[in-house]
Amino acid sequence: MEADSSLLSSEMELQQQEELYQQLLLQTMGKMQSENPRDSRVIRPQPGLCVKTFTLPDKRKVFVNICQSAAVPPPPPLSREALVELLESEDPTGYRVPMSIGEAHTEVDNNSQGCTAYDVVISEEFFQKCQKDPLFQQFLIAVSLEGLENKYNLELSRDWKVLKNRKFLGSVNEQNIRTKSKPVIQEIDPTDTRTAPEPAKRPEFCLLVEPPVGDPEFLIAEIQLPGVASSLSLVLDLGEDRLVLNARPSLFHLDCFIPFFIDQEGSVAQYNTNTQILTVTMPVVSS
Repeated sequence: MEADSSLLSSEMELQQQEELYQQLLLQTMGKMQSENPRDSRVIRPQPGLCVKTFTLPDKRKVFVNICQSAAVPPPPPLSREALVELLESEDPTGYRVPMSIGEAHTEVDNNSQGCTAYDVVISEEFFQKCQKDPLFQQFLIAVSLEGLENKYNLELSRDWKVLKNRKFLGSVNEQNIRTKSKPVIQEIDPTDTRTAPEPAKRPEFCLLVEPPVGDPEFLIAEIQLPGVASSLSLVLDLGEDRLVLNARPSLFHLDCFIPFFIDQEGSVAQYNTNTQILTVTMPVVSS
């Protein structure tokens, strides 16, 4: 029995396209981040002060570089008296400080030990005001730590220390900030009968460790994506301890932290169109 060469050729082409996309899948977000969105701009902040703290409960050392830039808008005017009232109020979170929070980067401290550093950029005007008053500086550090905790699901110790002889740990990195804010209230045209799109759902997933006993070598994520016909609609981004997945258009969104540090470049993603399950195999970096 002879095989139909045209069918085999078509299947091979589809398989090659799928394999090519799998190779590009993990790089997609990196390329998107290097492009400047229409409503954003790239800035290079100036060093400000460096705060040393640690994570809880594992007490991993963390440095927070609080930087300044004239491109970041200042918060609403706040007197010292108003700040005292704010801190004594039941809901001090009502006062917002605009800030840009960067990704974690690995650095080496004075003891030649590896550590994690984060860059937080605030208004140059507000930073200078905080430098003149210890109460404002403590408030600035507190809101910076809170911003990191909210963005990266961390718990940071409030037993922090401002480094005296260092304004920044590592090198100053560029950051991408929004230049146009989204409207808080949007007018709706009563003649527009279009329905608003449904928000993206969090997909069902599980994390498996191989081997199941002993030191882990691989972490395998199996993510169920019912309704996703092809991997071409998936955008996957892997950090050293984080997985972010988007299924376009706004079908699924997953943002989860991984219990191990992984080798991002050695990770592989495969999407099975029959079971509609995305399998991400991530080598675990040995500690």
